[in-house]
Amino acid sequence: MEFENVPIEKWTEAMVSAWLKSIGIKEDYVTKLNEEEVNGKILLEVTEDFLKKETGMKSGPALLIIKKRKEFVELLKKAQKVQRPKNQGASKREHFDAKNVPETKENPPEAKETSSSSEIQSVLASKKDCRPRPFCKNGIDFTYVKHSVLQPESGVIDLISPCHEYKSFATAATLDRTRLQAKFAKEVLKFGVGCMNVRSNGTIHFGVMDSRDDSGYVHGEIIGVPVAEKDMYVDALDHIKKAFPIGEHAEHVELCIRPPEFIEVTDLKNSCEKMYVVEVDIVPAIDVVKNRVYSVRLPNFRQDTNKVDFEKEVIYRRTGSKTEPVSDPNEFYQRVRDRDALRERAEQTCFDSNPEVSQDLGRKLTMLITSGKKFIEKEKWYILVTNKFGEQDLGSIDFLLNMKIFSVFDFDPDSKVSGLCSEFLKHHAANLHFMQDYRIPTGKSVTDFSSHLHLFEQTSWIFCNGRSDFKGNEAQCDDMTWIKTRMTLLRECVSVICKQILPKGTFIVVFLLTSPVEKPLLHTFYEFFTDMEGHEDIICISESEENFLKWQSFAEGSCGAITVNHSSIVGMKMSHINATLKRIQPMTSRPSKLLPVYRKGECNLDTREEERMYSLEILSVNHCDETSLDFVEDQKEAIEMQFYHGGKVNWLNFWLADKKFVGDIIQRDAYHDISSLIQDNLKTNVEQLPICCLNINHHPGSGGSTVARQVLWNNRKSLRCAVVKPSYSASLVAEHAFQIREYEEKDMQNCLPVLLLLEDCDREYVDDLKNELEAAFNTKKIRRGTLCFILLTCRRSHNPEKMCKESPLENVAVTHKLSDEEKRLFATKRNILEQSYQPEFILTFVLMTEEFNHQKIVEYVQQFVTHLLQGIDHDSVVTRLIRYVALLNTYVQNSFISQSHCEALLAIPIHLDRFRQHAFERSLSEQAKLVFIHLRDDRTHIQSVRIIHPLVAKEILHQLLGEQPQSELALNLLQEDGLFEHRFGKDDYIKFLRALFMRRSRVSKGDESDSFFSPLIEHVQENESPEKAILLLKEAYIRFNKDAFFAQQLARLSYVHDLFEDARQWAEIAASKMPNNSDILDTRGQVYRRWFAAKSKALDKVKKTPENTVDAIETALKALECFQLCEKAAIADAETMNNSGFFAVVEVGCSLLKLIFSLPIFSCKSSGYTTCIQYLVTDFIPEPVKKPWENIHSKLKSLQTLMRDALEWISDDLSYFQTDVSTDEEGTSESYEMKISHPKTWLVTKSNVYGKYFSDASAETLKKQSQSNPDSLTPFMKRMLIYRLGGGNIITIFSLLSDHKDKDSVKILEDIISLYPRNPQKARLDQMDLSNYIATHIALSCLSPQSSMLSSLTDLRRLTQQLPSEKRDCLSCALYLLTLLFWPEDHDTEETKNTKYEIVLAAVEFLKRSYWKKMKDVPQRRRRIFTHFFLGNGNGFEKFVHKTKVEKITKLLSVSEKKLKWFRGEVWKMPEIAKLFKRVSGWTEDGTVYIEGPRQKFIVHALNTGSVPYGNENVTFYLGFTFRGPVAYNITAKS
Repeated sequence: MEFENVPIEKWTEAMVSAWLKSIGIKEDYVTKLNEEEVNGKILLEVTEDFLKKETGMKSGPALLIIKKRKEFVELLKKAQKVQRPKNQGASKREHFDAKNVPETKENPPEAKETSSSSEIQSVLASKKDCRPRPFCKNGIDFTYVKHSVLQPESGVIDLISPCHEYKSFATAATLDRTRLQAKFAKEVLKFGVGCMNVRSNGTIHFGVMDSRDDSGYVHGEIIGVPVAEKDMYVDALDHIKKAFPIGEHAEHVELCIRPPEFIEVTDLKNSCEKMYVVEVDIVPAIDVVKNRVYSVRLPNFRQDTNKVDFEKEVIYRRTGSKTEPVSDPNEFYQRVRDRDALRERAEQTCFDSNPEVSQDLGRKLTMLITSGKKFIEKEKWYILVTNKFGEQDLGSIDFLLNMKIFSVFDFDPDSKVSGLCSEFLKHHAANLHFMQDYRIPTGKSVTDFSSHLHLFEQTSWIFCNGRSDFKGNEAQCDDMTWIKTRMTLLRECVSVICKQILPKGTFIVVFLLTSPVEKPLLHTFYEFFTDMEGHEDIICISESEENFLKWQSFAEGSCGAITVNHSSIVGMKMSHINATLKRIQPMTSRPSKLLPVYRKGECNLDTREEERMYSLEILSVNHCDETSLDFVEDQKEAIEMQFYHGGKVNWLNFWLADKKFVGDIIQRDAYHDISSLIQDNLKTNVEQLPICCLNINHHPGSGGSTVARQVLWNNRKSLRCAVVKPSYSASLVAEHAFQIREYEEKDMQNCLPVLLLLEDCDREYVDDLKNELEAAFNTKKIRRGTLCFILLTCRRSHNPEKMCKESPLENVAVTHKLSDEEKRLFATKRNILEQSYQPEFILTFVLMTEEFNHQKIVEYVQQFVTHLLQGIDHDSVVTRLIRYVALLNTYVQNSFISQSHCEALLAIPIHLDRFRQHAFERSLSEQAKLVFIHLRDDRTHIQSVRIIHPLVAKEILHQLLGEQPQSELALNLLQEDGLFEHRFGKDDYIKFLRALFMRRSRVSKGDESDSFFSPLIEHVQENESPEKAILLLKEAYIRFNKDAFFAQQLARLSYVHDLFEDARQWAEIAASKMPNNSDILDTRGQVYRRWFAAKSKALDKVKKTPENTVDAIETALKALECFQLCEKAAIADAETMNNSGFFAVVEVGCSLLKLIFSLPIFSCKSSGYTTCIQYLVTDFIPEPVKKPWENIHSKLKSLQTLMRDALEWISDDLSYFQTDVSTDEEGTSESYEMKISHPKTWLVTKSNVYGKYFSDASAETLKKQSQSNPDSLTPFMKRMLIYRLGGGNIITIFSLLSDHKDKDSVKILEDIISLYPRNPQKARLDQMDLSNYIATHIALSCLSPQSSMLSSLTDLRRLTQQLPSEKRDCLSCALYLLTLLFWPEDHDTEETKNTKYEIVLAAVEFLKRSYWKKMKDVPQRRRRIFTHFFLGNGNGFEKFVHKTKVEKITKLLSVSEKKLKWFRGEVWKMPEIAKLFKRVSGWTEDGTVYIEGPRQKFIVHALNTGSVPYGNENVTFYLGFTFRGPVAYNITAKS
């Protein structure tokens, strides 16, 4: 390549790009560096930090660039020292071999000048030794690796073992045909005669370095020669006839000198030029050469005559490692008989020699596949590399079908049609890929990429050299084309798997050679060997020795002959391999799983179908029955101890107990409770809902998960049972859930219910799944009253009894407290276990038997931990690991650290033996072995560790730290670069570390209480100091790449401790990084709000003046400005709705008004109040504040408008949606800092405060003044008084309909109406005033239909003519009131009805638009529409039934009963409701409800889509009025 002949500092950007590509850097990074104009000089200066920060490069490639640059520079220097004048090929070789050069620090200048020969030798000695092609094996598939080194040339050994001679032939190979043949024949005949005369076998090699003076090469180094035409070399031996004067001798020589063999040389640097070593074997068989001495006339090309001449006749012999003329022919002739006798004896010995002692290949295979264990690990991943399978071999692949195969690198293009893939797909599902599919797109995480390709769900079958049945452009290609076009793809593919997806030690690569080996497969070995950093997890299996030889010769070039032989199984038939490996598998045969069916029989669950439903872990009737009895006997004690030590229960625990291999697992009371609830729901009931939700709420560590899984295990024969894997979307889980429900059932109407277990899932996820299942239920038109799914959730809770009490028919509690029966069972079990195990090995069970009695258990855990930690080495790295795990387990739910991370911290060497797990466990201290429980990810099977119980983790943290503060430990953890940068399991580690500093406690998430900061930060600020908490968050901010959310947390922590200047800086930093995030903008506003509150508090202690209040007022105005930006960002955000900015504007506004009105100039009783209102709402400026407040007058004068707009926006939002919808979403309600618990009550209160500040006397005085002299109050003052009374917006008006014992709501509503003009038609009210006026009448009609203040409905309808004619210009509340006022009545004529319907339809059209704009992309369950009124049986005002009337009917019910009645629709069957509400007629078409009456089709939204009949039916329903338009309740088909 061009860059290799130019010093680095002179490289152009293009040369740098070429070099980066040559070392395997991704194209995206190469392009980025090219754009940054990185040339050779800059490349020498760049650092790893620069590459990561400036180009966004991942740590892996950045490290590779720095390392390869260093190696390249060092090798160039060494190449200069040896001063090779020509042969550019050597520089290429040195560049490739850079990885084998030991890393050394750069020598000082003096050392550079005096380079020693020993240094050069160390470079050359780094080449790998290799063995020659097996002697006289003609036509075998063998290969050499370029730059590998053969043993030195040799002389006669035992006559049968060949002597070797090497010729580089580099110059001669480029000659024309005549010259080349003369040179080749001369060397072969000279060597051949020399061997024949001494009666020794021999091989002469062309393309192997023979001279020790070729600096840069070593003697015996394989270089290869280009061979344009092989026949040139074969025909060169035609010179034999002329070279031997005696004709008989020529025949002998032709018999002894075998035809040339052409051994291909593989260049790992992917050179596309084919090179060969040409070898000629010499076999002087005794029956040919006996009693003869051979002389030869060697051919020689003469330049002067331009033809081949033959030299004079000479007798040659092998002397040592050389071929030389015989110096004394007479003596040589005399000893012919001796040489013949030796040869004859050697041949006889060779034939009579005993056959080689056969290896125990069965044991060797077992040890290699199991990594030294007795059985194949269920969780171990296998990667298979293979080529074409013969038909006979395909019948012996049962062993593969039971192994967990992660991926197959298949070099057989016909595999899908007639090969291994075709056979595998008969038994398992697999995803068919090509190598290019393994390119991770920029910005996609490894976790997302793995999920996208379903790598851990189904085997990934990678076609590496085309696929014959594929219609896309993926054809097979020859070796050289493959190297040119697909080699890079292979490198990327292997690198992604080995360096980013599967940690070392979790997988084994098996090369299964079933046909001749081609070059691409050899390159695959090299890529795996390089990326796995060693050979210990690579196995080669080959029945054919010929197939193996080529692979062996190549592999030995990388890792040596001993290693290759140790890891290879050669000569074992595939059927024998199959039988041997089946014997050591944990299962006795391919499992044939059974599922129960509706008609009480069973059906087979096809493995492929099961694997396609990968979001579920399906539990079969005969689960675990295939388990091998040998495996049970060997592992049962370990499995039982793992469970009682604190490990998660698995199905094998239940199976072993059922089969009486181990003792029974205790059934807790909660098990019986939940089983009873399931049975109750299974009873046939017309009112049965399709999805039933049951919840197990459990104390952490109390065995809730065991109870849940026990329920599934014991119901697997009567229900279809599965565990949901929550890493998959709810929609996918729902799809798979229906597939398992309907699998092998004749009629989808009659299927067994499916029991689905959801463990530690957010409520939102459960709701999502329930909604998806309901939607599918309706789409499939399953008949009503059919129970399809039971969702059994299992969640941590610190108060499970409370949850159970609230909804006893849905919840079961699992607590640490044992009933009397449970105490008896636990005590008995403990006695049995303690006969087999020490208490510390069954600690979790011991804790359970102690009931976790607070004082007793605290003492027990203290004693256990104190005893455990005696003699522990506090300075060891293992103890450091224990501290880190204890810290995470104490503060972060369900946290763990991957074993791969632990190994990185413990610095376990990369190049381990095959027993990696043993090495990890050996590296742990005795204490760590006792407190760590080993976990495996259910999906990836990657191992991790956590401490056996949260209480133990907490106590270990306490005792191990002693006087050391927790903040110091957390700081150390943050600074562990090895853990943070470690690739495998990185997503989980980063998630837990982030949660340690960021995740707040939430009761809704199962925590003990709600917190403002993460529990760790709360602990540090309370028990150490706020300064340390801030320091810790600052370090976290830096560690997490200056994340905006950490800056936000710092702002919050700072203002909580009144460090307002720091808080301001951090808030500004966060906002600069995420200027459109409403949550962060809200925090910035809260900083100023808190700051303003602190300044106001300080002002309360002094006399207030315009001068000393200006600073506080400016701070409040800055807060308002921030909250306005928060409002804009919230409205623009399409996925969430953060209302906090609107609430905060009102809160700050009220506080600011309080401060302003408290100034002496505004607080005097005579005129101060009026003066202040004048100042705030007119152009008037009082003299005392003119100068001091000169910069803020305009802002203060906009305060009233600002507050009014915020109040109206809140009212509008509350008009649409329910306010009691709980949410678990971390990023929304939980992160807003000013949580409003009861927004409607808040709105009523704040509207009153707002109205009070802007009306300058008591409400009673103003009302009397208005009644005696209506013109004495301005419209503004009347509006403020209306606000003050509760008539300022539709929400506060309708809130007066609630049962307020302390208020005379009728009187208030009448007072509000009295404040409006007596003739509103003439007064021309604005839209908001008009809407509030009408709403007040409707509210009054509900409380006092006979009130004298009520206008008639006709008058109110006439008033609506003042609304804009274009409905799009109308306010939402005005449109809503139109749907109420113009809803037709029974006595209306057809014409009147149609006119009214047209008005309603026009209003509903724009209401819907407004509704969807408000809804954004927020899930409907989180913003449920609110129904204000229902259509009643009366006419006129009596047709409006407010929701409060329904609430009064149900108010005697408990909260849980009320929710259940609403949820199940039972509330509509109450006789009081039927009496109150009017049923409306309509019909359904394809799931859509239409109302009967209007000329134009009028769609009515069904609130419960499940109640809509499937077909086209005539229906009746109750009608509700919402801000989305009319909605239908309790839809019933007419009989």
